[in-house]
Amino acid sequence: MSSTPSCADTLAALAAVIESRLPARGGDPEASYVARLLHKGPDAFLKKIGEEATEVVMAAKDADHGGDPAKIVYEVADLWFHSMVALAHYGLSPADVLAELERREGTSGLAEKAQRQAKTPDQTPQGASS
Repeated sequence: MSSTPSCADTLAALAAVIESRLPARGGDPEASYVARLLHKGPDAFLKKIGEEATEVVMAAKDADHGGDPAKIVYEVADLWFHSMVALAHYGLSPADVLAELERREGTSGLAEKAQRQAKTPDQTPQGASS
């Protein structure tokens, strides 16, 4: 049996560190980047998510024109990290995202999107968007 942590284990460990930086848990904005983002509120970390998403797109475009595809991994890691900060702020975890991906497994992306669009607003899970 391998002692290599699974992807879910790695995400859970990182989520635990991020959650420990929440203001309600005593996260110190003077000592922690995550605590500082959380202390500033949603606008700060949502702005970072937007910036990181743009950097993913730029890295992919660069890779299409001869740039290093490995830069996409670096930028996606930043995007995932800042998305995990948002998850923690809203009381969610990577396990919630993994469960949603598992729920969708085997479902056509087109069919899944049609199902979401057919739901009325009161049937849409909290935080979900079309």
